[in-house]
Amino acid sequence: MDIRTRLGGQRMLKLSKDTNSLSNFKRKTSEFLTRLKKTGEPMILTINGKAELVVQDAASYQRLLKSAEREESQEFLRKSLDDIEAGRTRPMRKAIATLGKRK
Repeated sequence: MDIRTRLGGQRMLKLSKDTNSLSNFKRKTSEFLTRLKKTGEPMILTINGKAELVVQDAASYQRLLKSAEREESQEFLRKSLDDIEAGRTRPMRKAIATLGKRK
């Protein structure tokens, strides 16, 4: 099986290589933890043959979070630029004055 899954804008998971059963993970936890830390690659764990969990080391997870945060910031900036180009803006002083009047 060479099915691939997109994960957080990062490399594609190769399900045939990156998948293990939860039972196998429990039996060989220290081996899998060493592999996770060494490769930085996530692993899919299955229960009764169905993909149920994704595990990865903490450093890789932190990088994934930072990548997602960067993507969210870039999306916010793209939308902001679209608003500016479409004229959906107001002068700062007027916007602040309006905020002060709301109750």
